[in-house]
Amino acid sequence: METDSGAKGGTLEQVLKDLEASVSEIEAAIVVSTEGLPIASALPADVDETKIAAMTAAMLSLGERASSELGKGEIEQIFVKGKDGYIIVMGAGSNAVLTVSARKDVKLGLVFLDMKRAADRVAELI
Repeated sequence: METDSGAKGGTLEQVLKDLEASVSEIEAAIVVSTEGLPIASALPADVDETKIAAMTAAMLSLGERASSELGKGEIEQIFVKGKDGYIIVMGAGSNAVLTVSARKDVKLGLVFLDMKRAADRVAELI
């Protein structure tokens, strides 16, 4: 990957760091190929990026099948709400997705907006 000398969002890692900095309740972010391989991540040290990438691909596959079966068209995002927070998966170009983990007190509108911006930057970079 070439680095765009100092430009904001010049690398995938920088895009993820910028996303985490823009919304303090975001705890982790990862870019995953549609095949389930990690491309870039900003995850806590105790989180296995390979495992998260594989789970993201499984969620994506199930989401696509459910959306197709129920006639909802191409999926735009997958949203999981747990007792302690959210996991959101959003397309980032034709070959990758952006997955974010956020605390339960996050303002979802802000996350969706900033994730969309980040996903667009990811799509430009890969």
